[in-house]
Amino acid sequence: MDAIETILAAHPFFKDLAPRHLKVLAECASTVSFAAGEYLFRENEAATNFYVLYHGRVALEVVAGGRGPLTIRTVEAGEVLGWLWFTKPYHWRSEARALEVTRALALDVGEVARRCEADHELGYSLLKAYSHVLAVLFRVAFVQLLDIYGT
Repeated sequence: MDAIETILAAHPFFKDLAPRHLKVLAECASTVSFAAGEYLFRENEAATNFYVLYHGRVALEVVAGGRGPLTIRTVEAGEVLGWLWFTKPYHWRSEARALEVTRALALDVGEVARRCEADHELGYSLLKAYSHVLAVLFRVAFVQLLDIYGT
């Protein structure tokens, strides 16, 4: 098992994937590093990668007219970032900025999508993992709305 496969296998997001699927995803990945303050992506840029964080923290931000960037979520090691490639258009709708030195795997979304089309079991496994992430994010957003607007 190479270093990228080892990182994927140890990452919580990929815990239920078969070893053969981890191998396929490792072929689509490269290691990246971002200095504190460096952007992983900017709003309206093409979404060509999604990120598997294994060290550091990233602020997910939206630009609010006249107010500057607002952090809407902090993504930490053990999480994934950048799922907009599942639906067209493949452009970022937010920005991601490293809050400290951050290390991640960058997975090429075009190649992952091609591999999922060729192997529907891989695609289904990723979709199940992603649906869990969405469910957690929905619960967090619900609690935040209750906190803001609740009585």
